[in-house]
Amino acid sequence: MKLKIGLIGFGKTGKAVASVILHNQDFSLEWVYRQSSQLDKRSVPEFLGVTSDELGIIYSAASTSIEEVLKQQPVDFIIDFSSNDGIYSYGQIAANQKIKIISAISHYSDKEIEYLKELSKSTTVFWSPNITLGVNFLLFASRFLKNIAPWVDIEIIEEHFKGKVGLSGTAIKIANALDINKDVINSIRAGGIVGKHEVVFGFPYQTIRLIHESISREAFGNGAMFAAQNLVNKKEGLYNFEDILLPYFSV
Repeated sequence: MKLKIGLIGFGKTGKAVASVILHNQDFSLEWVYRQSSQLDKRSVPEFLGVTSDELGIIYSAASTSIEEVLKQQPVDFIIDFSSNDGIYSYGQIAANQKIKIISAISHYSDKEIEYLKELSKSTTVFWSPNITLGVNFLLFASRFLKNIAPWVDIEIIEEHFKGKVGLSGTAIKIANALDINKDVINSIRAGGIVGKHEVVFGFPYQTIRLIHESISREAFGNGAMFAAQNLVNKKEGLYNFEDILLPYFSV
């Protein structure tokens, strides 16, 4: 049986994620929910030019409440690629209905993180500032290398498209995981770079560089699908990529 997905947000990344879901036979894109009234009641497969039997209706918050959407088309998972405060529009409703939540929001304040923890008492909640599988593998590898050589010099370089504001949430997460100050993060904003993260380990006589680069935004969709597949049987609680990757590293 396919897992039913509701997608919050339909910007550039949301559209790429929707396409990945539509091409995955294990999932069914039931609907997309967005603030804008543009494309209201349109079909996602039709809009994206994807051949699919799924309706994937686009709903606007301006004309349809999230309660109505969930009543008409219940889902197993809500995947959020919207904005920092998007969680407040659906979080409690989803938790009450035991709908699992996957959030891929880059930056949350302490307030939103506390809210996620509260929601996780009632349902399964997953949050990752960067939901690509590759960058989370980089995170694990970096931590292992830091454990081997805790005295090594470390620099983090993050590159993104010209309009991206603020430090990369992923770079901050890497810095926190390595227990180093975020002042070592070097930011580059140029052109249409999707996302590149590099961790430089400086040894006296050698340098090790671990690099992850997102080639296209579809990588976020693959990560979200991987998370969903590994959360199907998880109980209530707040999870991150480390929780679902650790069993694979036990080998």
